[in-house]
Amino acid sequence: MAGTDIKLELMFSGLKDHQYSVESRKTPEYNCIAWAAGDNSRPWWPMPWENDPPYYWPEVSDDESLSTFISGFQKIGYEVCDNGNLEPGYEKIAFYEQDGEISHAARQEANGMWTSKCGDLQDILHESLNALTGERYGQVVCFMSRKWRG
Repeated sequence: MAGTDIKLELMFSGLKDHQYSVESRKTPEYNCIAWAAGDNSRPWWPMPWENDPPYYWPEVSDDESLSTFISGFQKIGYEVCDNGNLEPGYEKIAFYEQDGEISHAARQEANGMWTSKCGDLQDILHESLNALTGERYGQVVCFMSRKWRG
């Protein structure tokens, strides 16, 4: 299934300048936050909407702030860290923010590549977090890590 995708490159122009590969089929079954948490069975978001799919969040929440995302991921073993550099024995995530709101999360693989779920589209592997920065997802604003769980 690995390859590139013109629709993704149109949505995320930075992909053209970075090595990446498509790793899954398109699906709305889960989102980038769930994917970063290692869950591809349901979407994750701190404030579920009444008429949308059943969103999950690991704690009670009444807002969508960065601190809420940090707190939610702390519930599953992550702690804030300084950077996204590869550290053997640890897995990391990166949160992106656009216009003051969390817009995306990516997870680092054991080989140092990053994996992202792009909306209702595919999962991708990308060499750099910069591949997804820009108008749609904004910039990386926070890194978290936990001991590798495999």
